[in-house]
Amino acid sequence: MIKKVFYGWWIVVSCFIIGLYVSGIVHFGFTAFFEPLIKEFGWSYTQISFAKSLRGLEMSVFAPLLGFLADRFGSRKLILCGTITVGLGLILLSMTQSLAMFYASFLLLSFGSGGCTAVVLMTAVANWFSKNIGKAFGIVAAGMGAGGLMVPLVVQLIDLYHWRTTLIIFGLGMWLLGIPLSFVIRNRPERSGYVPDGSLAPTHGTKSKDKGEDIRFKEALRHKAFLYINVVELIRHMIITAVVLHIMPYLSSVGVPRSVSGMAAAALPVVSIFGRFGFGWFGDVFDKRYGLAVTLCLIGAGLLAFSYVQQGWLMLIFIIPFSLGWGGSAVLTKTIVREYFGRESFGKMVGITMGIGSVGGIIGPVLAGWSFDTMKSYHFIWLVFCGFSGLSIWLMLRVKPPIRRQE
Repeated sequence: MIKKVFYGWWIVVSCFIIGLYVSGIVHFGFTAFFEPLIKEFGWSYTQISFAKSLRGLEMSVFAPLLGFLADRFGSRKLILCGTITVGLGLILLSMTQSLAMFYASFLLLSFGSGGCTAVVLMTAVANWFSKNIGKAFGIVAAGMGAGGLMVPLVVQLIDLYHWRTTLIIFGLGMWLLGIPLSFVIRNRPERSGYVPDGSLAPTHGTKSKDKGEDIRFKEALRHKAFLYINVVELIRHMIITAVVLHIMPYLSSVGVPRSVSGMAAAALPVVSIFGRFGFGWFGDVFDKRYGLAVTLCLIGAGLLAFSYVQQGWLMLIFIIPFSLGWGGSAVLTKTIVREYFGRESFGKMVGITMGIGSVGGIIGPVLAGWSFDTMKSYHFIWLVFCGFSGLSIWLMLRVKPPIRRQE
């Protein structure tokens, strides 16, 4: 007899597809619209890039709010509203006639994507898994990383149909794909007769015990582990965002051909997929704290190679460990929050963590740009970031084991 697939895995698949589509267009695919916009409106790279900074600033404030809303109203409603808003934002963006309209449309698009990406998708999955949380998070995070594979499609559609038509196509596609998938999401397994991971729900009024389930939100905020995790996430985002945004200008500054630097930039999110899957599984089998420390070591080692990458053979030494560390850490930070503080307040907790991470995502690129503007070199700031990477490893190793374990 064929065993029925636990419904939680269908939620994971739905979140994977939504994350792939939204990240592929809004995050990774945005770079393909630079040149068409400059050609039509004469805007500068700085003016267009500011839209991306607006999203980082908005997410630093919006991510905690999304977490509260996901815990209060459930992920399904937020994902449905998010997919509708993303589609609307893309269509409005296609009608851009001025820089102010461009910023307003992109801000609407950012609000929508916030409602159907990381915080909300992870909260939806966190309610359905405990022992397999690393694998489930790894699959969803891999979807968001795999969004980088959509960039060639974005470029081809722009070349064939113009950037405005391309945005309309993707906006309609968001509605056709995202709205039905949002109805696959269910907020709690207990309402379907299950507990996390697919066991039958207990009867006679008993309640399943979950890691950290009894830690109240206000108590968790005072927990030293939560402070350390947030500082680690700020440092992690600061480093990764700076490298991802500045990789091509940095490689050009040290004499690497643009064709090679473009391939390196595309390789980072693709290779990170293996880190998301691999370390997601690792976190379900071994201590998540040590797993995250390993990923931070990989980021630091890759960054050190990156700072001397003018020696060609170091390119692989940079790409492989850095990407694996990036992907693995993206998953393990969320699984640690789930393990330590349970699922009742997961949305709030991970929302705060990702909001703080977004602040690092604003600081990192600015520091890297300042370093190049003042010293005409990125070398110094990469070494400084290596030091911050070491600090994050030290902080992670100071985190004590969870107060409660699965019984």
